[in-house]
Amino acid sequence: MTVDYGEYKGNKMIILKRNEDDNFPFQFGKKKAQLIVENFEAIKKFAEEA
Repeated sequence: MTVDYGEYKGNKMIILKRNEDDNFPFQFGKKKAQLIVENFEAIKKFAEEA
């Protein structure tokens, strides 16, 4: 996994890629990052469900 940073319309973004050739990275800004942090346990539980 690689982590890059970018910008969209003047807003800072974090870009997560499975590898350098990933054509569809997961990217989001600070507001969504804060939502993820605040709800980490629920997201983790969801990811671990079968």
